Amino acid sequence: MGRFEHQSHSPHGWEIAIAGDLTEKQSDLIEKLLEVAPRSRGTIFFDSCGGSAFTGLGLATLIRMRGLKAAGVVLGECSSAALLPFAACPRRYVTAHASLFFHPVRWSSEEDVILEEAAEWTRHFKVLENGLDQILARLFNLPIETLISWSRPGRFLTGTDVAEAGIAQLLDLYGGDLRDQIAGHVW
Repeated sequence: MGRFEHQSHSPHGWEIAIAGDLTEKQSDLIEKLLEVAPRSRGTIFFDSCGGSAFTGLGLATLIRMRGLKAAGVVLGECSSAALLPFAACPRRYVTAHASLFFHPVRWSSEEDVILEEAAEWTRHFKVLENGLDQILARLFNLPIETLISWSRPGRFLTGTDVAEAGIAQLLDLYGGDLRDQIAGHVW
């Protein structure tokens, strides 16, 4: 079960944890991001396997729209739809053993769909897939070809891999206080 941990305030700004499935607590996730002051500084901790692409896109849009100066930190996993809000964070951090799974958007429907609706969803699905690839590539400042090579058919990357690609900074889990390591990076 996904959850959005209660935010806390520290000398380093607010702290929020996004864990589990993004879809199940979408309204809680949005509410927590709305509770922090616009343009404020804080940390979003990620340990999520993803969820709905629409939820991930909504969270990323809200982070950017509110001008949050968020440091995204992957605790264990940041995959699928969770990559969108992580990419929206101006500063991103991983440990060597973090896992990030890139894959194409997946179609899932729990409801009976008539043929015409299925045809429309198929059309929109392709638009969504291409659009999300473009968004991730732009937020991560990556060539679209690199992102596509990671997501087709799907690939797990380690924290070391994404740090080498330049989309996050590597934290040394055994190199002393991690907050000091983050504080040492200039905003």
